[in-house]
Amino acid sequence: MKITGLAALVTGGGSGLGLATARALVHAGAKVAVLDRDVAGFDGLGFACDVTDEAAVLASIAGAEDAHGVARIVVNCAGVPGGMRLVGRDGPVDMARFAQVINVNLLGTVSVMTKAAARMMAAEVLDEDGARGIVINTASITAYEGQVGQGAYVAAKGAIVALTLQAAREFASKGVRVMAIAPGLFATPMASEVPPEVVDAITSDAIFPRRFGRPEDFAQMVLSIIANPMLNGEVIRLDAGVRLRAR
Repeated sequence: MKITGLAALVTGGGSGLGLATARALVHAGAKVAVLDRDVAGFDGLGFACDVTDEAAVLASIAGAEDAHGVARIVVNCAGVPGGMRLVGRDGPVDMARFAQVINVNLLGTVSVMTKAAARMMAAEVLDEDGARGIVINTASITAYEGQVGQGAYVAAKGAIVALTLQAAREFASKGVRVMAIAPGLFATPMASEVPPEVVDAITSDAIFPRRFGRPEDFAQMVLSIIANPMLNGEVIRLDAGVRLRAR
């Protein structure tokens, strides 16, 4: 699918992976709108939006469509960290905290994906394949690695992994692809609190390169997925080959 001239939405586009993705899409010729609680980092069309607020999501998508047309590219990067044990020193996990992680990382993603996909499905086809658009969600390698103390985050990202093929199959008849990227450890604001010794321990296990990923690496993968029409219903690990330890 050619990016030039297409409308795109990026959630979490005010910083980190989302901001790098939004900038890369602009550079590739897309008309980009970002949705984030703080859109100050993006020099373009932005909507202050909490993805757990359904009314705000609907209003933001409608506003972006008024400005740029129907979004044919949607990249969901909005997310929050979720470090907590299922059973800790104080007993069972606080379900309100657990639910907050699920609400942002999973339900927020589903909300934006489905509302945007419904609009794509009603739009004209873009090419001889009958393509109408693509949704790329952000999973995580924690969905596969099962780290201790990451139960809420793992549950949310694992659900995104499981949903990828199902959504791709459901949307296929309307020409909408669904993909997910499962990043490893990336240098984003969410990772800024990781102690240096933990960084060293983790990156020493990477096959190559031995460093945290850069947001631009993620953005490059987004562009590659959009460009290749045969990528659909798949989760791509973007992690330099690292495998996380249990703790």
